[in-house]
Amino acid sequence: MTILQIETATASCSVALAKDGIVVGCKQVNERNIHAEVITLFIDELISTAGVKYTDLDAVAVSCGPGSYTGLRIGVSTAKGLCFALDKPLIAIETLEAMTFGMIGKEEQVTGSNILLCPMIDARRMEVFTAVFNADGERVKETSAEIIDENSFSDLLKDKRLLFFGDGAEKCRAILGGNSNALFFAGFINSAVDLTPRALEKFRNKEFENVGYFEPYYLKDFIAGKSK
Repeated sequence: MTILQIETATASCSVALAKDGIVVGCKQVNERNIHAEVITLFIDELISTAGVKYTDLDAVAVSCGPGSYTGLRIGVSTAKGLCFALDKPLIAIETLEAMTFGMIGKEEQVTGSNILLCPMIDARRMEVFTAVFNADGERVKETSAEIIDENSFSDLLKDKRLLFFGDGAEKCRAILGGNSNALFFAGFINSAVDLTPRALEKFRNKEFENVGYFEPYYLKDFIAGKSK
């Protein structure tokens, strides 16, 4: 099975192609506000380089949020457009879940029953979109928008090590970094490659979305900035 994977929930714009759960190509750039300009070009280049046709795709998977309102609109709209045009199923994967699977196996610290993974996506000021998973990718704490303070995750940090990562984690280091159980992985970048294990699993289980009605998982209402 051949799945096209799209990630646009953060500053990273990324597309990947996976065959039977193995990534055969990826195009990515980590730069804000250029997603709309490059995403279709990346997809065309990826398909061409892989030597496949659009009609060879079995499904399109997309990172569905939470994350950047504009980025999510671009990624989901692109995925839905391809599914409509090609009559292919749509697979949606929560962004924080994809990040967690991207970290598992990538970081030596992700071992043992005492470690929890806490992906964080930057929101406004000291707010982040976050959730908590164990080292097997099983959810421990539901997705939420959290304003980080000195009491954040205190119940978990009592007897667990928490590995914080993602573009929202670094701004939390000054507040949570004093706890010896709080670990930080710097430089994590969201990638369409990270969708691979869940995309394969959902395809096999036929967990598809209704292309006509599916919307991104914004978590919060969009708040427009003041015009200058």
